[in-house]
Amino acid sequence: MKKYAILGFGVVGGGLAEVMADQAQKLAAAAGEPLELGYILVRHDYPDSPFRAKFVRDFSVIENDPEVAVVAEVIGGSDAAYDYSRRVLLAGKSLVSSNKQLVAEHGAELAALAREHRVSYLFEGSVGGGIPLLRPLCRCLAANRIDQVCGIVNGTTNYILTAMDTQGQDFDTALKTAQQLGYAEADPTADVEGIDACRKTAILADLSFGWNVDPDAIPTTGITKVAPADLELARALGYTVKLLGRAARTPDGCCAFVEPHLVPLGHILASVNGVMNACAIQGSAVGEVVFCGPGAGAHPTASAVAADIADAVRHTGNPMVPDLGAPGGALSPADELVSPWFIRADAAPDAVLAAFPQARPVYGTSGECGFITGPMTRRELAAPFAAAGGRAVWRVLA
Repeated sequence: MKKYAILGFGVVGGGLAEVMADQAQKLAAAAGEPLELGYILVRHDYPDSPFRAKFVRDFSVIENDPEVAVVAEVIGGSDAAYDYSRRVLLAGKSLVSSNKQLVAEHGAELAALAREHRVSYLFEGSVGGGIPLLRPLCRCLAANRIDQVCGIVNGTTNYILTAMDTQGQDFDTALKTAQQLGYAEADPTADVEGIDACRKTAILADLSFGWNVDPDAIPTTGITKVAPADLELARALGYTVKLLGRAARTPDGCCAFVEPHLVPLGHILASVNGVMNACAIQGSAVGEVVFCGPGAGAHPTASAVAADIADAVRHTGNPMVPDLGAPGGALSPADELVSPWFIRADAAPDAVLAAFPQARPVYGTSGECGFITGPMTRRELAAPFAAAGGRAVWRVLA
């Protein structure tokens, strides 16, 4: 029997304790031996919790218990979580985490520490919630050169864009509804400005291309500037709008960025609505494969963390540590990536056609027009965009 501990008893921590208890026999079979909950590190009292007998407030109790083999860090952030995570690994215990900020900012360091101390470091729940994504990327697709990963990796923004597209809501109304339903935080900045998606994109890039990407270096644009008119015109052109995190192989390494895209209605990502997540991976041998499912929530994320706990126990003595890559050179500029573009403009038709002779504009209820350009870089787009009276420009997923 192996003992495990949980750091944090919020949404994911509470869900993890429940999943581990509900699926105890199945997880024991996966781990190769029974698993016992030793402790839950908490900051507040939960007097009605069925797990209250396992609560501790002093992390050193977990750190110094030699019977604790695996620790699940589900606190979030990168302050206390970083300190605890280092101490877990230094104590010779395996670490599993759903903390995308910590993995994106310090994952390579923690992975090196895990290898040094011969323990596992796993973080399946950090990207895509309950979707099996990172392990298939690293193991099931090991025979492939990964050329691109492209995904809807934030459920809050996907819910807002879906509401704007299918219900005609403006951004503020859709955000308020998302907050009322518990899909968005009181402070939604990390979601709507693309910060959460950026961290997840950094992790996907690390695992795909073999060198460690600094999330602060990834150009990131959120959805706050997407207008109802963009969605109306996009739909008239045969597209919808999704916030995508993308990382692509380039001759110099990779290019990574987060921004709203027009996605063709026939593409599988266009049908991923509400709070669902999806990631398309382009492999040299397999072609494109798509992983889709719930990207957040107590039980979906707990599902991934619980599986990591079982894997860490099964691999005692033969630890699992995904390769997050070594520090590399600068990212290739996203603005140099050739793409078609969507433009919303309010100029007269002759001005639009003078700037973009091949344009086939459609007109919306606002009186503005929208059209798709040919493939070009953002720099090449700048002058004709201004000449056409451009009001908004978004990349098109080709």
